[in-house]
Amino acid sequence: MSINIEDWIQDADLASMQQAMTSGEYTSEAIVLAFIKRIHKYNPLINAVLEINPDALEIARILDKERITTGSRGPLHGIPILIKDNIDTHDRMHTSAGSVALAESFAAEDAFIAAKLRAAGAVLLGKANMTEWSNFMSNYMPAGYSSRGGYVLNPYGPGKLFVSGSSSGSAAAVAASLSAAAIGTETAGSIVGPASQHFLVGIKPTVGLASRSGIIPISVSQDTPGPIAKTVTDAAILLGAIVGKDENDKATWKSPTALHDYSSYLDRDFLRKARIGIPRHYYRSLDEERLAIMEDSIKVLREQGATVIDPVDLHLEQHSWNNDVICYEFKTGLNRYLSKLDSNVPVHSLQELIAYNQKHAASALKFDQDNLIRSEQNTLNETTYHFKRQEYNQPAVTKGIDYVLDQYGLDALMLPGDIDGMYIAARLGYPLITVPAGYSAEGIVDADGDSTQGPFGVIFSGKAFSEPTLISIAYSFEQATLIRRAPDLDKWMS
Repeated sequence: MSINIEDWIQDADLASMQQAMTSGEYTSEAIVLAFIKRIHKYNPLINAVLEINPDALEIARILDKERITTGSRGPLHGIPILIKDNIDTHDRMHTSAGSVALAESFAAEDAFIAAKLRAAGAVLLGKANMTEWSNFMSNYMPAGYSSRGGYVLNPYGPGKLFVSGSSSGSAAAVAASLSAAAIGTETAGSIVGPASQHFLVGIKPTVGLASRSGIIPISVSQDTPGPIAKTVTDAAILLGAIVGKDENDKATWKSPTALHDYSSYLDRDFLRKARIGIPRHYYRSLDEERLAIMEDSIKVLREQGATVIDPVDLHLEQHSWNNDVICYEFKTGLNRYLSKLDSNVPVHSLQELIAYNQKHAASALKFDQDNLIRSEQNTLNETTYHFKRQEYNQPAVTKGIDYVLDQYGLDALMLPGDIDGMYIAARLGYPLITVPAGYSAEGIVDADGDSTQGPFGVIFSGKAFSEPTLISIAYSFEQATLIRRAPDLDKWMS
């Protein structure tokens, strides 16, 4: 190839990388090294990568030799993937959920999905920065901040644009081509939110499709890992690599047989037969430009032959979030995780974490820890928890996504790529997928009142385990628009 590899990787998708390695034009080692060089050059600008795997190049070399001797393992063989810092890896990388309290914590074993990625031949390139404790530490903590890693900045406007959600480092890194793709986690909006704000595709799978074992938890009923990538195709490939039943995660026992190849659902013409609902309640808070992006997206649906039902009403828009349920799940899950950490780690319970942060307030408590304290003080017992959880979920079940999709015979809902419309899917553990939709000339208004340009995505929402349908819709929409453009990092470096 005549193009420099460090320029080539900015636009290369997973299939292109595989083709280059298969043909011998590039090796995994060369591709990994090119990403590492970009991290060294651009990560100081956006702070998306917490650490690089010190063994990444050696792993790539081993995989290159394996490709020659026994062949490729599949579409991720030799591909560098970043993973969020709350996902355990049994190697020389740390797992800290962005907290200085766990800055020296090494996992005793791989998370289930980390092991799946390794088995698929992926190179775990490094750990992505994130909002500390997946944004459940404090109501005052801005998205993208962690005491261990500092602020993640959006490469489309560092320090100016919103990064959204706790998987902000995963999204910023992929947008800046610091990795081929990444894994994030979501409780409510933390994959699809950052992906939307970084002109990316993000898939939040149905809870139970991919295991959570070995992932620092918030909510056992809502947490899920998922892919963040530049294209629907790449996100679908990555999703196929991480799904599967895990004996250590009961949620995966109830899921249907997981697909490991979603490529047959990449249907360019799917919108011709799709029925999409427009829940207008979630469009009301949009500024003029973002509303125009959504109206243009609805127009695309119609132009592609989709049947659009506009408006539809979920009868649930004002239903409140039950903090008692989430706080109970967070306290229970975090205590279980922390109790298993090595003895040299300074905290082994939520109570000890709160005390550690208070003792090291200068570095650990820039934005308080009110949610940690609220969770520690949670007084629900198991019986009252199950009652409140049922009470919390019942309206979403009877008047939520299933209700409106069945009422109108819909395949999916289309929501704006901001946070409001994500909560109904979150509380039921239902899937979401976001696709780039437009670029706002004014964008998000920052803390100083300045308006800035920014990417914006649409989100498609469906029933439990409707990933194949959502991928088909998203791919058809993506191919009809092809609107994504890369950030100009050199502009911000100068």
